[in-house]
Amino acid sequence: MKPKPIFLLLSLLLLPVSGRAQGTVNALENDFATRTSLSVDKKLAKGLHLSAEYQLRTENALSKIDRHQVSLGLDYKFNNWLKGGLSYTFIDHNGTNSGWEPRHRVSGSLTFGYRIGDWRFSLREMLQLTHQSGDFNPYQEVPNLLTLKSRFKIQYKGFSAVEPYAFFELKNVFNAPACSATYNSSTATYSDYSFLGYGDTYINRWRGGLGLEWKLNKHNALEFYGLFDYLYDKDIDTNKAGTKLKSLTWDQTFRTTVGVGYKFSF
Repeated sequence: MKPKPIFLLLSLLLLPVSGRAQGTVNALENDFATRTSLSVDKKLAKGLHLSAEYQLRTENALSKIDRHQVSLGLDYKFNNWLKGGLSYTFIDHNGTNSGWEPRHRVSGSLTFGYRIGDWRFSLREMLQLTHQSGDFNPYQEVPNLLTLKSRFKIQYKGFSAVEPYAFFELKNVFNAPACSATYNSSTATYSDYSFLGYGDTYINRWRGGLGLEWKLNKHNALEFYGLFDYLYDKDIDTNKAGTKLKSLTWDQTFRTTVGVGYKFSF
């Protein structure tokens, strides 16, 4: 049974509406980052694969290590057009002022695919829950961040060893901190602050990507890619008691990322 194009329309309906709280929008900044990864893929049974990956990320024009992360995942191909996946990722994140912060992420995904000749079109919906441990202000950051990544990808499979691709992805935040306050523009201060819980929903990343997978032989492959991100993140600064709002800003960043990965399959 072949999927109908209707799943593309349904996926768009699943995207939450972008909402923006009041605050100051900062000027757009530019950044350059890199990603390097090593992964292993083991076929356990027909359609069932176990994978493991280590990834190193840098940012701030290569001047800072952003994170180390290790992932373990299972993927199952139900049929020619539907694949599901579950994974766990341990992230050691380098915070700007707080040093190294451990995070734990659980992901679940469904990928719908359709092939026309040498072209393959796919839509992946990935739901992620990221638990943040350590010392942080819960009025500024979410202890358990829930996001949805929606990716539409096009691949060309007409070559024997090289497979180029392009994609576009939206990242939606479901439970950002929400608050109400009165802003005094003459003094640039807030009053009547009230924490409203974790109910703010908005799109915080628009991503475009170009890349290619190069199969060296049956077991070894390399991947080269570039990512082009527009990031729009809410930054709340409060006291630790959650009784005073110092500032509420929206940070804008355009980030270009160059990545290379190696995969061993058996």
